[in-house]
Amino acid sequence: MRYMSADTELAPAPDAPAPLTADLNWLLSRASYTLTTELTAALEELGVSPRAHCVLSAAMTGDHTQTELAKMIGLDKTTMVVTVDELEAAGLAERRPASEDRRARVIAVTKAGERKVREAREIADGIQSDVLGELPARERKVFVDALASLVADRLSTPAECAHPVRRRAPRG
Repeated sequence: MRYMSADTELAPAPDAPAPLTADLNWLLSRASYTLTTELTAALEELGVSPRAHCVLSAAMTGDHTQTELAKMIGLDKTTMVVTVDELEAAGLAERRPASEDRRARVIAVTKAGERKVREAREIADGIQSDVLGELPARERKVFVDALASLVADRLSTPAECAHPVRRRAPRG
């Protein structure tokens, strides 16, 4: 179950020089790019991006403002505004007054948005199963748990730097 498009510009990993194959940053970046590209292609039939799916999924966990959602999932404010604008235009989410502070707006997922999340989740789960299926069964949970632990702890907050890293959507 591969959803890679024919025009994807990515050099084959087996040709990677030895220093890169032991470089955690390169490995995670490579895996993220390839997995995101595959998920993007697979979700195109639903008319939703992985980022939109992520925002909708996070918004379904409670009453969260755009700023709270942006922090939860690691998006900058501008990208979050654009994403929520797109979700509203598609009828998948809407901004509603917060119950505690009427000046603040929470992002509410519509019924259509909930359906889209379920459909996208099925696709994402299929891809995840396919990818993890490349590992021996005993290593799958260990791998995901270890990665989740790193993301929840040591890799939970980006370092401050003079030239912040920009996260761009794959070209396509």
